[in-house]
Amino acid sequence: MPFPAQDHGCPGWRGEMAQRISAFDWAATGLGAIEHWPRSLTATVQLLLASPVPLVLLWGKPGYMIYNDAYAVFAGGRHPYLLGCPVEIGWPEVAEFNRHVMSTCLAGGTLSYRDKELVLLRDGNPEDVWMDLYYSPVADDSGAPAGVLAVVVETTARVLTERWRQRAEAELHETNERLQLALNTGAVLGTWVLDVRTGKVTGDERFARTFSFSVEEAVQGVERGSATQVIHPDDQPLNDRLTIEAIRTGEPFRAEYRIRRPDGEYMWVQANGQCQFDEHGQPTRFPGVLIDVHERKIAEQSLRQLTETLEQRVADEVAARALAEDQLRQAQKMEAIGSLTGGVAHDFNNVLQVINGNLQMLAADAGDNPATQRRLSAATEAVKRGAKLAAHLLAFARRQPLSPTVLNPRRLLAGMSEMLHRALGETVKIETVLSDDLWHVQADRNQLENALLNLAINARDAMQADGTLTVRAANRVLDPAFCRDKPDLSPGEYVVFSVTDTGAGMSPDVLQRVFEPFFTTKPDGHGTGLGLSMVFGFVRQSGGHTVIESEVGSGTTVSLFFPRCREPETVETVDQTTAPAGGGETILVVEDDADVRLTAVEMLAQLGYKVLTASSGDAAIEFIESDVPIDLLFTDVVMPGIVKSVELAQRAAARKPPVPTLFTSGYTRDEIVHHGKLDAGITLLSKPYRRDDLARKVRHVLRAGVAGAAAAASVADGQIAACVPPAVYGCGKQPKVDTHRRAVAPAGASTRAARSTGRTARVLLVEDDADSRDALRELLAALGLHCTAVASAEEALTLLPTQRYEVLFTDLTLPGMSGDNLARAVLREQPEIRVLLVSGYGDSAEIGDTIPGARLLGKPVDIMQLRRELAEWLDHTAAAS
Repeated sequence: MPFPAQDHGCPGWRGEMAQRISAFDWAATGLGAIEHWPRSLTATVQLLLASPVPLVLLWGKPGYMIYNDAYAVFAGGRHPYLLGCPVEIGWPEVAEFNRHVMSTCLAGGTLSYRDKELVLLRDGNPEDVWMDLYYSPVADDSGAPAGVLAVVVETTARVLTERWRQRAEAELHETNERLQLALNTGAVLGTWVLDVRTGKVTGDERFARTFSFSVEEAVQGVERGSATQVIHPDDQPLNDRLTIEAIRTGEPFRAEYRIRRPDGEYMWVQANGQCQFDEHGQPTRFPGVLIDVHERKIAEQSLRQLTETLEQRVADEVAARALAEDQLRQAQKMEAIGSLTGGVAHDFNNVLQVINGNLQMLAADAGDNPATQRRLSAATEAVKRGAKLAAHLLAFARRQPLSPTVLNPRRLLAGMSEMLHRALGETVKIETVLSDDLWHVQADRNQLENALLNLAINARDAMQADGTLTVRAANRVLDPAFCRDKPDLSPGEYVVFSVTDTGAGMSPDVLQRVFEPFFTTKPDGHGTGLGLSMVFGFVRQSGGHTVIESEVGSGTTVSLFFPRCREPETVETVDQTTAPAGGGETILVVEDDADVRLTAVEMLAQLGYKVLTASSGDAAIEFIESDVPIDLLFTDVVMPGIVKSVELAQRAAARKPPVPTLFTSGYTRDEIVHHGKLDAGITLLSKPYRRDDLARKVRHVLRAGVAGAAAAASVADGQIAACVPPAVYGCGKQPKVDTHRRAVAPAGASTRAARSTGRTARVLLVEDDADSRDALRELLAALGLHCTAVASAEEALTLLPTQRYEVLFTDLTLPGMSGDNLARAVLREQPEIRVLLVSGYGDSAEIGDTIPGARLLGKPVDIMQLRRELAEWLDHTAAAS
């Protein structure tokens, strides 16, 4: 499953790195093609691309590097060389350090470093850097550590600033020591005496120079006001207050102030003294000394400024990190909830499909009995409610298949006017405010109408059915400042739909959880809590963003941002209403759920079609590559096994004549949906579906397939293979198949064709569990095969020199040699043998290097799948049933 980028994934994820990762040739690395990455890897890449913090993922033992835009800035000139590069090659100067990181985290441990000092090459030169580093293991789909997620925050500036501050403090200490030395040696700016009675100040030669007096004036005495004129105006009030206080109390006097030097600049001085009193307690003389403290004061100011700046920088960094962590936690929470709800909806839709299909077939057989028809109708309505609930879950999980068209917002809202008035009632006043020349948007009309209707109903409930609802649509150009705290929103041109109510509003606690599924403030039985979550998921899947603003007592406004679309409005078409019957065409139904498969077969049979079935793409490919006539492939999107639904459709299209494909799914991911919409030419029937819907879709695809075949017949043979019928995949869009995606590869068609059919085959069965061995031996015998059963690989190897076998059927986990190693040994002795491996870990079990021609089955073994694998030695009709 690819991750969000230009051509693969959910909209809303943007950035240079998303594009680079999508375009990178991953097939040349140990990770394999991006289309076949495990879900755990894809989810982790989605997470790091959404984070503003520098993140890098080191996947696999070599530590292949996948990183986000913030890390690309940190990497500097090494970007984009680092992308897809093993970490030890990308950062050779710290290879030993990264080797320790990989070994620790892949063993399940974590590492963190605070202000870690490293020497990195930057612009070809070694440079000391400091970083905060956090390393955590990332599990693969099986839960085992498969990679390392690293948070890299460079702290070089902060470390250097701290060292600068420490040096400043040391310099201040040295200045104080020099000042004390100067005092001890008499290196002062002068001495002075204030005559308190006359107000005159006398001083020595140094005092005269400091205050720009002549020596004679200083000796004779000058007015105190003349001396204080050189003091900085801002410091004069403090000096006067301290002087008066010292004369009044007799306490030692100490004041620091700035005086103007002859060159006009100011310098810091310190005046120290103490007032003297006569026998009557009256102040008489006030002697003192003036000391140069300019260097110390400048150092103190620099230190204070540095400290304030450092504190602010630290506060800013802490706030930024807290915001990033909150965004990361919120993204992780919403992604986890989305995965959970999407999976639940998938299983729920399969159950609903079985119920719905059987109800429709019962209705067709029940006749005109009113009571029976009433009960069937009530059950059918319950299925519809369940389907609506599942659709809401898929909308939040961004897994619903959208069919977007280009919409005119004015025409859309005009068409909804009657529906809104009917849904809200007469007591709610509806005001519609539309800007002139509204831009077009590209979205699924039904889903957008449902979203706006959901918002309107929520507003009605918040106003208790009495108030004013305002629906607005306006063009808006977003700047980077507006998008800064909204990671899913990029600057550009948008059309904004907003719904405003005059209700009670929401508290901050409610606002924080308002988009979570099943969260509601309504009383029990009055809401599912899925309305806003559905709106949130649909808008994000459509490439937009949702903003909600609310205050208690001031109402609520919900705004939906959709990117501007410059294409012309799509002309709506009306689907046919009748449900046509079949004309005896043969349809291959591929569905892994046995109950769903049976229901689909019965519905198609009632409609007049011939039906073949397969439980996986691996089983279906046998029909596709055979000469069995097939008119239509009807396949589930999400399939187990090696051959996926898209590849199956491609193989069907390559037939002569081409076989068209109709897809069905209750949980559509990235196989046929990209950027929130179906791929071009794809026809999808969403689960649960009605029989009439199935009939119309089948006829539509069959007609399109016939038209495509007729058009293809007029071109050269070399061109036929290049154009897939429109109902299959879209002309010229046959995807590449990565044959190295799994450890087990399907057997080649030429090998199967070379074997004779219908003869009794000898099967070598290797299973250490006695009960399983006996059950499988009886099953193989019932299929008409000659079975030799042993309990170990070693015992099996002793039989090879004396007997030739057509099939090796072995468990992977054996007491001695493993099943996959046994297969390799047997193939060396008997290269034509067919290898079937079985494991309790399913068809995704790890076996190391590819075993040519081998197939991997999961326990318990599906009988139908086993019949498919052994079809060339069984009766063909029985195997295809």
